[in-house]
Amino acid sequence: MAKIRMVIAYDGTDFHGFARQRNLRTVQGTLEAALQRVLGIPVEVFGSGRTDAGVHARGQVVHFDQPYGPPAERYPFILGRLLPRDLMVVSAEEAPETFHARFSAVGKVYRYTLQRADEEDIFTRRYAWHVPGSLDESAMRRAADALIGEHDFTSFCAATTPVEDKRRNVYAIDFARRGTYLDIYCRGNGFLQYMVRIIVGTLVDVGHGRISPEQIPRILAARDRRLAGQTAPPYGLALWQVQYPS
Repeated sequence: MAKIRMVIAYDGTDFHGFARQRNLRTVQGTLEAALQRVLGIPVEVFGSGRTDAGVHARGQVVHFDQPYGPPAERYPFILGRLLPRDLMVVSAEEAPETFHARFSAVGKVYRYTLQRADEEDIFTRRYAWHVPGSLDESAMRRAADALIGEHDFTSFCAATTPVEDKRRNVYAIDFARRGTYLDIYCRGNGFLQYMVRIIVGTLVDVGHGRISPEQIPRILAARDRRLAGQTAPPYGLALWQVQYPS
């Protein structure tokens, strides 16, 4: 029995998220169907985590157990002929028996993209949140700094999040300019449901002057979702990288 680890990328626009759902098009379900065609048996794929409907990925990591089949490095080519154009295998390799895509991960990086031009670009509207007008990026950076470290992020996750322990460690929130685009990279040991989108939405509210950077510690301490800012739309978000022990 071999364990195959793959890095996959997908355009999440037309998927109902990563996790398999009955009668809905999902990343996990689509990948499992393609692998069943290759191996002739049902295959269960395990991901590093779920992404919501409309969220993209450049570096999602998955694994599955293979009782027999082609060499791992052949999967990008083989599955490239079976998968739809909005889902691709970037790389594949055989992993140690102890590897698990989710439980072996030690960190994740998400990228959220804002488009800052006055007019929305028709060619990037699936991948960037159009936020025209002025934004106080200095205030946004100060607010982001207040979120760094280990905190209870109850105020920055979906109110219906079933996870009891909402403490997470955010290592860094970095800003990068690409012409009229502003990329916000969130790096941490893990993220709760909608957490990155709420962080970005709150930073945008700070940039518009609706929330001050000095309010962020109080919002964190309150553990009340109603006090944080808006939830940024899903299409600007991408799972950029999953990190494992070297």
